[in-house]
Amino acid sequence: MADVGEDVGEWRFVDGGRLLPEAVVSAVGYSSKLERPCTHRGLPSPALTLVLTFDEPVISGFELSGQDSSTSHLVLGGLHTRPAYISQPKAQSGIQLAVRPLALRQLFGVPASELREQAIDARDVFGAGVERLREQLADLPTWPERFAALGAYLRENTAEVTSGPRPDVVEAWKWIAWHRGTGSMSALARHVHLGERQLTSVFKAELGVSPKAVSRLMRFEHARQRIVRAVSAGAPLDLAAVAHSSGYYDHSHLVRDFRQYAGSSPSSWIAEELRNLQAGAGQPAEEFPV
Repeated sequence: MADVGEDVGEWRFVDGGRLLPEAVVSAVGYSSKLERPCTHRGLPSPALTLVLTFDEPVISGFELSGQDSSTSHLVLGGLHTRPAYISQPKAQSGIQLAVRPLALRQLFGVPASELREQAIDARDVFGAGVERLREQLADLPTWPERFAALGAYLRENTAEVTSGPRPDVVEAWKWIAWHRGTGSMSALARHVHLGERQLTSVFKAELGVSPKAVSRLMRFEHARQRIVRAVSAGAPLDLAAVAHSSGYYDHSHLVRDFRQYAGSSPSSWIAEELRNLQAGAGQPAEEFPV
């Protein structure tokens, strides 16, 4: 097994566009031809991750051995605050979605809190229909056809919405995103007319994490997106400027979050992911106001 980030072959990434904006932040098709199997590191983000593989199953988890890992063609990861890992075979193709956590109940009838710090077989949540979808997508000859079929599937499920998350939780999420994770919890509580303790309680019930944890994920995601844009464009990267523009007190606080969320420094993560980012990886997990 190759180390995380080791350059062992070629990756291709295809942007799937806006399949269902109210439920999916981004969609990317991927294919790989590697010299040997490798391990991919999934960073924490304010989105759920759904992976549908078309070839061999992958092993996923926060540790790739023991009870903390699972093997599946369909992987669903909940909100998490530590890096997740996917062990991938030499030849692999599939689609990865960044799913809005508050849309999970609307799409599939369960709150995101049920997936907190887990990477599971997606069939446990979505049912047998998602396996039929995966097989259909694998049989289609082109990426546009695959994305069209996936979008139709998502729209069909959205049409069956019976209940959604609490409006104050939805509004709190929007407020955190608008402030890119830099707003205070007292200001957020006042905005949604709840006490801070009650806000934390309803947030955890729906999402499995506190509003403070989501704010940190939003701030980190904003910094990650700035890094991805710079690396993809081949532009000079000033991590101190990234930290400042993303609401960190200083560069060291950005490094601290990277070490927690990625298990490495920003520069080490960039070195590991450089070719993938330049090839089109690193799709956004949240949309922020300009």
